[in-house]
Amino acid sequence: MQQTRVEDLFKFTRAVFTRALFILVSLTGVWRVTWVKKDLTYWFLTFLFLPLVVEMIITLRRRKGKDYRWFSPPIFLFLISIIPSIWILELHHQDDKDSDPLCKRLDSLENVHRLIIQNETIGNQTAQDYLRNLQQMLTSVCSNDWILALHQILLILLILGKWLLPLGGGVTRDELSQLLLIFVGTAADILEFTSETLLDIKGNSTQLVYIILAVWTWSMLQFPLHLSVVNSKPDSEGDEMVKQESLLTKRSTDMWNIMEALFIQDGPFLVVRLLVIIYYKVFHQMLVFFTIKNFLVVVLNLYRLVVLCQDFRPSSSQPETDGSI
Repeated sequence: MQQTRVEDLFKFTRAVFTRALFILVSLTGVWRVTWVKKDLTYWFLTFLFLPLVVEMIITLRRRKGKDYRWFSPPIFLFLISIIPSIWILELHHQDDKDSDPLCKRLDSLENVHRLIIQNETIGNQTAQDYLRNLQQMLTSVCSNDWILALHQILLILLILGKWLLPLGGGVTRDELSQLLLIFVGTAADILEFTSETLLDIKGNSTQLVYIILAVWTWSMLQFPLHLSVVNSKPDSEGDEMVKQESLLTKRSTDMWNIMEALFIQDGPFLVVRLLVIIYYKVFHQMLVFFTIKNFLVVVLNLYRLVVLCQDFRPSSSQPETDGSI
């Protein structure tokens, strides 16, 4: 009995702590937006945190902090709370790339150390002085480094958050470990896509920025969904159940992985990179390499889809053949 209470308390703590981290990072993004835009009305973006708070209360009361099997509401609501801030920062940065030539870059350990040293104060300091120095240090960082840091923290927190959240009903630790490994690879591809492709923008190509951010937002929907690992495990009740199985139910995880690659990640990434090369006349070695990589992933997934369909036909028709004999 006492062990059960300790486990429930541990799940409760993990659920609250993870959502608190989500809100803290989202709040940092909103603060950066208000500082960059010099407009306090952007603090209204904090209203996007309310669904996450409501979800936390409902989940703690009804499910004792446990996540769901197929879908993660806290991760989805976290994305809703922070993605608008990143959109605003990206669009503002594209409009004012040369507005902060004296900003501090974080491209080397020496620059980071110098930034910290310059904002240190000698002697006793009050909490107000400490906050003022912290704000001065944060606001002196270049916008591009700020946005990149938000992208990186967002992706890392999505992985750690899923790890910290209590497991949903029916999800095993083996499935969770597979899902986290998939998240790591997905996060690396998404970060590379946004950072490299946005750097390829020359001049005032606002339309291309909107396209890249839209595809990035669409690709982030992979994180709340867990269909790529979590299996549907219907109870097998004799041969009749096997006969009635479809390809989608029998190979649901494989089919979802293929759909993810074709329509959520590599397919859209390939279209955007081809657009950058053909329409916007941008051409360099890394862009060509990642375009070929996305093309290969799309082709190989189509090939795998054909193989799955061909292999399913003989296996589904085998019981009928045996019965006729």
